[in-house]
Amino acid sequence: MNNILQQIVEQKLAEVDEQRGLYPIKLLERSIYFETRPLSLKKYLLRQDLQGIIAEFKRRSPSKGMINEFADVQRVTLGYMQAGASALSVLTDPTFFGGSNKDLTEARRFNFCPVLRKDFIIDEYQVIEAKSIGADAVLLIAAILTRDEIKALGRLALSLGMEVVLEVHDESELDKLPDFEVITGINNRDLKTMITDLNTSFKLAGHLPGNQLKVSESGITSADDILRLRQAGYQGFLIGEYFMQHSSPQHACRKLVNELRKHANP
Repeated sequence: MNNILQQIVEQKLAEVDEQRGLYPIKLLERSIYFETRPLSLKKYLLRQDLQGIIAEFKRRSPSKGMINEFADVQRVTLGYMQAGASALSVLTDPTFFGGSNKDLTEARRFNFCPVLRKDFIIDEYQVIEAKSIGADAVLLIAAILTRDEIKALGRLALSLGMEVVLEVHDESELDKLPDFEVITGINNRDLKTMITDLNTSFKLAGHLPGNQLKVSESGITSADDILRLRQAGYQGFLIGEYFMQHSSPQHACRKLVNELRKHANP
């Protein structure tokens, strides 16, 4: 791992230890969300009446700095859903992305589409925590996990009713795909260099298992990008920075969805 990834993982280890002390697992399991059946991200991405967009809420990132400091979770995420997003992604990392668990729970309270917890998950505690705050799916990042860790964390998520998005960036990381169903996410942003290249999705498309749902992440800025990615076999499109850099992210989402609908019904 490079310096920024190493910093994030080290910070995450400290955060998990602190959270475990403040909120023991037995306390997390008392959450109302442990009694709630999660929504299926896969089913929502495949809905014919939607466009497969996973609209992301994030305030900042290590590569871009502050993106939208004063964005309101309720207003933006509800606007995303009303605009026609298939699902939501919420950054819960506080140190590097300005997010929080509260952001995800707030998004869950006001929306009835699936919510993906976007974070650097390295411990089983975080998977249980994801369930307790209302997540329907969790992101696992191949670059910071071994294949055995992915299997253990993924099986735990599935046992709790959640789905798993396994994020990979290059062909070598495909060897970490587990022997159970996951949604495969191709991150067009290299976490080691922070350089974004949409061609990453096109290069890896032919190497992905044909029976797994495929999501392209980062660097998507137009309806044309999505149409080309669909031709390459992708069914999901995670978009965060492009929406969040607008003063009203939800309006940018609506504009993109409407453009896609025009292509579907010319």
